[in-house]
Amino acid sequence: MYSEVSLFIDGVWTKAAAKRSLPVVNPATGEPVGTVAHADRSDLDRALEAADKGFRTWRKVSAFDRSKIMRKAADLLRQRADAIAPLMTMEQGKPLAEAKGETLAGADVIDWFAEEARRAYGRVIPARAEGIYQLVVKEPVGPVAAFTPWNFPINQVVRKLSAALAAGCSIIVKAPEETPASPAELIRCFADAGVPAGVINLVYGVPAEISEYLIPHPVIRKVSFTGSTAVGKQLAALAGANMKRVTMELGGHAPSIVFDDADVDLASKLLATNKHRNAGQVCIAPTRFLVQEKIYDDFVDRFTAYAKAVKVGDGLDKDTRMGPMANPRRIAAMEGFIADAVQKGARLRTGGHRIGNKGNFFEPTVLTDVPKDARVMNEEPFGPLAVIAPFASFDEVVEEANRLPYGLAAYAYTRSARTATAIATSAETGMISINHHGLALPEVPFGGVKDSGYGSEGGSEAIEAYLNTKFVSQAGL
Repeated sequence: MYSEVSLFIDGVWTKAAAKRSLPVVNPATGEPVGTVAHADRSDLDRALEAADKGFRTWRKVSAFDRSKIMRKAADLLRQRADAIAPLMTMEQGKPLAEAKGETLAGADVIDWFAEEARRAYGRVIPARAEGIYQLVVKEPVGPVAAFTPWNFPINQVVRKLSAALAAGCSIIVKAPEETPASPAELIRCFADAGVPAGVINLVYGVPAEISEYLIPHPVIRKVSFTGSTAVGKQLAALAGANMKRVTMELGGHAPSIVFDDADVDLASKLLATNKHRNAGQVCIAPTRFLVQEKIYDDFVDRFTAYAKAVKVGDGLDKDTRMGPMANPRRIAAMEGFIADAVQKGARLRTGGHRIGNKGNFFEPTVLTDVPKDARVMNEEPFGPLAVIAPFASFDEVVEEANRLPYGLAAYAYTRSARTATAIATSAETGMISINHHGLALPEVPFGGVKDSGYGSEGGSEAIEAYLNTKFVSQAGL
């Protein structure tokens, strides 16, 4: 079922020029399940040449025809979801239902951008003199370099890929080496739908080597990156030094605020469900749980009960609700966060330990009464670790919610319309969801502020980063 994953360059699935490959490891077993081709500079040069040629072809395809091809790719992705989902689970670890859900959601993203391709409108500006036409037109920015992480192997690629294609750009995708097969199958859907050779190119290899070569290259005109804030800052600096347009979707540390008038059962249930999705390896996962004093104990008891009930296991097991973390580094990170917090006075309510000695399984963990100087209150845990702390007043919780340099997502629960409006206004974040979890849909903006990045990967705003605005002033003959 899982074999060698190839590069895709100029319309051809191919091994790396040097015939190098990297192992792909199943995080549930710790055993290799396949290999992925390891690109070197000669492969990147071929991809760059193909993207340059592909851009000249694709930009001339009408928006109407680009849309039709993309809709066909979405249909193929839906048809193949049952075959793609097990590949994602084997390489990434998430439960099969989550993997299939991610695949089907990817098809919805393609459909959204397929329609946006036909809505990249310009405008006419009234002129100051008779016989003058002043036009604003939208044109594709050019070949794109996209860099994506392992936590959502299809979702992270499909947003960048679909926006680029909708705008008329070609693209080189540097997909994650840990989870290469599912993004490759996504791209196969586009190729089979009729996207011309060279428009889409897929490479794998050493991330730093690829980014340092592609970003400054004169062929590349736009960069999109999803990953850590530290790496994002390095790549943004490299892009800025070479005058490349950039979209950055970086780390988060989402405050999840529960006011004392909230529906505690609803809040604890939804927050616990979303905390443990993908083993907490989600950039918009609720992280700092800030609960008003009056309901603090009730919330902690309910949330802890949900955490204890989560069935952890191999994602291919139909009863599993949380799979392993993606790699052993996450195990060490969780252990370090927990030891630091407990040493500083936090209380371990449940979890806190690795499960077994095979695979990257970790117990859903709840820490309460966590002090602000604990590392986990300041660094993104990116795992099944919930930290809960009490607060007394609205002003106090706003100060804490905005204390960190991150600003990707936030959540709040309250029955008061006044409080809901006030927290939506006060939270320094790119996205906030109140009394439910309504983020990351294709049709809504997706992105952060402060150190969480800039630009949007959803909604009508997303395609703008892939378009240049040209002004044309023309006198009639």
